[in-house]
Amino acid sequence: MMGPAAELDAELPLEIEDFLVWLAAERGRSPNTLAAYRRDLRQYHAWLRARDVGPMTVSATDLLDLVAERRASEAAPSTVARQIAAIRMLHRYLATEQIRGDDPTAQLDGVRVPSGIPHPLTEAQVTSLLDAVVGSEPLDVRDRALLELLYATGARVSEIVGLSVGDFDFDELLVRLLGKGSKERIVPYGSKAAEALDDWFSPSGRARLVPVRWARRGDAEAVFLNRRGGRLSRQGAWLVIKKYGERAGITDLLSPHVLRHSCATHLLDHGADLRVVQEMLGHASISTTQVYTKVSQERLWEVYRSAHPRAVAR
Repeated sequence: MMGPAAELDAELPLEIEDFLVWLAAERGRSPNTLAAYRRDLRQYHAWLRARDVGPMTVSATDLLDLVAERRASEAAPSTVARQIAAIRMLHRYLATEQIRGDDPTAQLDGVRVPSGIPHPLTEAQVTSLLDAVVGSEPLDVRDRALLELLYATGARVSEIVGLSVGDFDFDELLVRLLGKGSKERIVPYGSKAAEALDDWFSPSGRARLVPVRWARRGDAEAVFLNRRGGRLSRQGAWLVIKKYGERAGITDLLSPHVLRHSCATHLLDHGADLRVVQEMLGHASISTTQVYTKVSQERLWEVYRSAHPRAVAR
């Protein structure tokens, strides 16, 4: 492991703090990404301190030991890969900015992560999930609008809870989403989501959760509010998904990205162009979107084998 938990809050050295500032100012990394880097680099710093070295003195041999330790741990390959990537980026920055004369990670191999294929809901399961939202209380109306919009747009949960009222073009059924790296994209949504949003913005919906006084700046413009009248958090949105997943009996398949995966897969199932889906999801690379074509092909084969009379030996 990379150091005891008690050391994880140790003050980071100036080199690491400068790197995090550079990530924010020069690379435009989001607060969530910066928080993840900070966590990983705190662990790295704790590991370095245990060996009486620092970012300026750690050697390539030390880092080979680190990778070996992390690979032998019980941590998921994706977690180890992310941590190693953060360390490599730190040392590349130190070398590029000539803060350190060499890059000890230059010959360091990454950690191979098994390529995961998303597990979307079927269209029937999505319908069951959305139909599980019943009632006319403000939270019921909010939850229906939240789930419909997530499925309609394929947006990340963080993008949806970060929405402000001004991000919508209600006439054209368009919404502006702020994705990774603060990149904006305009995404359409359909009539079912529009109906749910109309209900949410009616006097019987959002208006009934508006507090007498806003607790935080920006909450007044938030699209989705919690029961106390503040902006709904990512955790709050995930609890909404979990709640109705349990009602619909599909808890085993749920994850924070499940409606995003389902939206992308169902679009491709119905003939959407891959480039259009890439733009809609805000993927920087088409290869990221292509994983959904594998899902669609697998589903195609499942249907074919079960339905075609000569698909399998009798």
